[in-house]
Amino acid sequence: MVELLVQSKVRAYIKKKGLNTGGDSLDALEKSFKRVIDDAVGRAKANDRKTLMARDC
Repeated sequence: MVELLVQSKVRAYIKKKGLNTGGDSLDALEKSFKRVIDDAVGRAKANDRKTLMARDC
């Protein structure tokens, strides 16, 4: 289930690149996106901050 991504925006971006969007691709992209966020949150916490910054990404 896609919770964080705006599906229409992601589909439009992929379409602009000349591809169609497969049914399971948004779920996989969502999973990858959550992993990136979780990693960034971990770095911010490791640096004893409560604010996520660009340098954490």
